[in-house]
Amino acid sequence: MFFWYIGPSIIAVYEIFRSRGLDYRLIALGALLPLVVDIPIGHFGPGHSIVVAVAVLTAVMLGTIGCPRLLRRRLVCIPIGWFCALVLSGAFLHDRAFLWPLLGTDPGTVGLFPPPTLLVLGEAAGIAIIGWSTGRFGLNRPAPRAEFVRTGRLGERS
Repeated sequence: MFFWYIGPSIIAVYEIFRSRGLDYRLIALGALLPLVVDIPIGHFGPGHSIVVAVAVLTAVMLGTIGCPRLLRRRLVCIPIGWFCALVLSGAFLHDRAFLWPLLGTDPGTVGLFPPPTLLVLGEAAGIAIIGWSTGRFGLNRPAPRAEFVRTGRLGERS
């Protein structure tokens, strides 16, 4: 599940925050990090834990004390994307993984990927959302696309 995490995360964060200062490239990165963390063990683990997501947010907030506000605003996009991934993966439905290590050190054996049919449907939905948002934000035109690649910012198409 690659596109399923990226597309909906970017659109949800855009709709909720409506901030031009966010870096949506980092939102996408943050949305993929739970998978990256848990791929070595092959099932939901620390990457799908709310405790780890909160720890990442805390690290960003404490680590950027005294730093320029723009740096904090950009870096906070990573844990925001991470929280989006927890919602999109349904991690909250699996208490041992979601609350790891609060309920013990065994996160269970919930697979990282859904059954093949749901995997294909989720990826198709993610691709559709990305395609739709490409038009919505004018990323099919060179100038807005170049700005997005350079800054990670999105703006409504004029």
